[in-house]
Amino acid sequence: MASQLSARIKSAAKVLPSLRDPSFGSNFDQFGSYKVVLLGDGSHGTSEFYQARAEITKYLIEQHGFDTVAVEADWPDAESVDRYVRQRPGVKSKLAPAPEEAFKRFPTWMWRNKEMQDLVHWMRDHNAGLPESRRAGFYGLDLYSMGLSIQAIVKYLDRVDPAMSKLARQRYGCLEPWVEEPAEYGLASLSDPQLYSCEKGVIQMLRDLLNKRLEYSTEQHDGEEFHSSEQNAYLVADAEAYYKAMYRRSEDSWSLRDAHMFETLRRLLNVKPASSKAVVWAHNSHIGDARYTSMGMRRGELNLGQLCREKLGEQNVALVGCSTHTGTVAAADNWDEDVQIMKVNPSRPDSWEYVAHETGIPSFLLDLRPDYADPDLREALAEQRKERFIGVVYRPRTEVLSHYSSASLSKQFDALVWFDETRGVAPLEKTQPHTPLGVDETYPFGL
Repeated sequence: MASQLSARIKSAAKVLPSLRDPSFGSNFDQFGSYKVVLLGDGSHGTSEFYQARAEITKYLIEQHGFDTVAVEADWPDAESVDRYVRQRPGVKSKLAPAPEEAFKRFPTWMWRNKEMQDLVHWMRDHNAGLPESRRAGFYGLDLYSMGLSIQAIVKYLDRVDPAMSKLARQRYGCLEPWVEEPAEYGLASLSDPQLYSCEKGVIQMLRDLLNKRLEYSTEQHDGEEFHSSEQNAYLVADAEAYYKAMYRRSEDSWSLRDAHMFETLRRLLNVKPASSKAVVWAHNSHIGDARYTSMGMRRGELNLGQLCREKLGEQNVALVGCSTHTGTVAAADNWDEDVQIMKVNPSRPDSWEYVAHETGIPSFLLDLRPDYADPDLREALAEQRKERFIGVVYRPRTEVLSHYSSASLSKQFDALVWFDETRGVAPLEKTQPHTPLGVDETYPFGL
């Protein structure tokens, strides 16, 4: 019964202090030995999730030598933040409320919020007193920046190899009609694959760039700038495949996206020292092991957390989810619409959120790892219950269909961070700039 299970969770949970308490991050000291710590959120617009992840991240950077913050965001936008926090040459972004700043594509508030801005400034200040080799960087893992990534590649090649830049313009020119509405490229390629497919040129461009690795990474050419162009070239190739898959099998598009995020992370770690450790920020649906949710069990999808466990080794990876019962959230009614502060429905009685709510604890950490949690409790938490996933679109009237899935909590996560009542993030802008109309994510909405 939920009440009995809640009582058992209550006895095992670690009550967390206020997010303003300087000791908050130290409650996660046990995760400092991992190579990769993935921090999830149950929605893309909840202040407590951002603040908690920021405090955990700062603690892991300061006390355990983590030097990589990788987020569910586009590589070019995140790189402008990285240039700011590590003081690298090039266009920098400090997430200020200005037109030229990063993350202007819907949903702007996902990264352009006060909570995120505070972390970005903290990272810059932290890095200021360190040598370049020890500064913590900020990186994007997602694949929605096809147009910006093409621009970045061409700009890089203009500087290091004008002849190759001309070739890049020709090959990527196939995608140019679609960069503002990339989903339409997928639809066009479905109607006539031979006429509208850009795959051959995009893949050849990636191969040619990789073949130039040694030449571009030596002497006057910065190896880090080459790595950025390499990541952008992979992004364009994966995005081209993603938008085609979107109109064939939604399961394929989800898995392609998460595979891209994992490979971006792996390439990032491969160019860093062996001692490097990463904190990853993404939605619970991306960081919780998909094999133990209906995404994997019923839909055949994989995700970032699953791939990290499988490819990097479970002993090197910690999956930490964040969840809530009720409160408010920053979200939109539909894709490409303005942000609103919406009331979050209380969690359903048949959900994991309700079981956590019944503990009566305002905020806690529940360690679910096999060597740390009680085996009987882990077994009880391995059953399937509903779990809520709110993305950038929130539809409370159709919440069961739109935002609930089923999951085995103790197998999906290594730990759960709980906030019984939460509030929406503080967006830097309330009005959504005009961006191309997107397509609702496969499931749940807008993740």
